[in-house]
Amino acid sequence: MASLLLHGDLDHPARLTVADLRRWPRHRAEVVFDCATNGPQHHVFEGVLLRDVISGAGPVFDVRRRKDRGRYLLAVSGGDGHHTVLSWAELDDDFCGSPVLLATRLDGEELDGTGSQLVVPSDRCGARYVSAVTHVWFGTLDVPALTGV
Repeated sequence: MASLLLHGDLDHPARLTVADLRRWPRHRAEVVFDCATNGPQHHVFEGVLLRDVISGAGPVFDVRRRKDRGRYLLAVSGGDGHHTVLSWAELDDDFCGSPVLLATRLDGEELDGTGSQLVVPSDRCGARYVSAVTHVWFGTLDVPALTGV
């Protein structure tokens, strides 16, 4: 059974299967996005909000400090060889509140065997849709010190 590794700046990193993801409330997204190789795609995804999964894993930021939360990123990798980055502010309800999903079902078919899919319903192109998610990393990047500038 396919699984993903949830890791980074989290109190409770985990390895999660599609069945594990079904513990969170299920959401539905009917999407149309442009695929560079196959043209327009119409799909119905069902799954969990990525922000719920991250919140359940205990992000290490202070929830009272909005500017601190704005520094956090998510890097998502998939078995399809694709990778993408999202900002926590895109997902956080105090900022954009985008309903980004880790899909457990695609067009009525369960994804237990192939793995969850990252779904970004607001995107017009499919470049950030990642299939067979294997890793979700959560954390901040250190900004290099600027010297001599």
